[in-house]
Amino acid sequence: MVRTRSAARQSGDTPPSPAAAPPSEQFWLIKAEPESRIENGVDVKFSIDDLAAKGESTWDGVRNYEARNIMRDRMRVGDLCLFYHSNCKTPGVAGIARVSHGSMVDFTAFDKSHPYYDPKSDPDSPRWFMVKVSFVRKLRRLISLKELQSYKSTRLNSMALLHRGRLSVQPVSRQEFDFVLSLEDQDPHYPTTASTS
Repeated sequence: MVRTRSAARQSGDTPPSPAAAPPSEQFWLIKAEPESRIENGVDVKFSIDDLAAKGESTWDGVRNYEARNIMRDRMRVGDLCLFYHSNCKTPGVAGIARVSHGSMVDFTAFDKSHPYYDPKSDPDSPRWFMVKVSFVRKLRRLISLKELQSYKSTRLNSMALLHRGRLSVQPVSRQEFDFVLSLEDQDPHYPTTASTS
C-alpha cells in the first residue's frame, strides 16, 4: 500500500510510483462518475475501482475549456491527483491517481460513435486535449463532499472544489492534498463551526 506523502516525508523515503516518475510539486482533483449513466447509448461510468482494474486510462471527454487548458498546459507526468466520485449518491474523494502521460489530443472528439464526439472538432486543428492517469491507490474510506465542506471556513477555505464545484479538473494545493489524505484515518468529523453552503 502506498503511504501518503506526509508519512513518507516523516520516514525519509518517498512513496513508490507506478510510472517511476519524479516527485511532483503539482496536485490536482479529477472527477469521474462512478454510477451508471448512459450517454449516446454508452455507459460512461468510471470509478476508482475501474481505474484500479485498468491500471491506466486516458482522461478523455473533458469538454470545458478551463479544464482542458489545465490538462493541455499545466499537468505533468508525476503529478498526483485526488480521484473524485461525482454526480452520485455520495460524492467525495475515493482515491489517488498519478499523471502517467502528458497532454495529447483527445481523439474521442472525432469518433461519431463515442459519447464525447464533438462535431465541431477538427483533427487538423484540435480543440480538446487529455492526459493519461495511472492508479496509485484507493483511500481507506471515501472522504465525502459533506465532510470536505465542513472545513470550508478553516483548513480548506481556498479549495477550488468548494468554490467552483462543477469544474472537472482543478488545481489542489499541496497543503489541501495532504490535509484531505490526513482525514482518511479519522472518523468523519464535522466541526461545529462548519459552513453549510
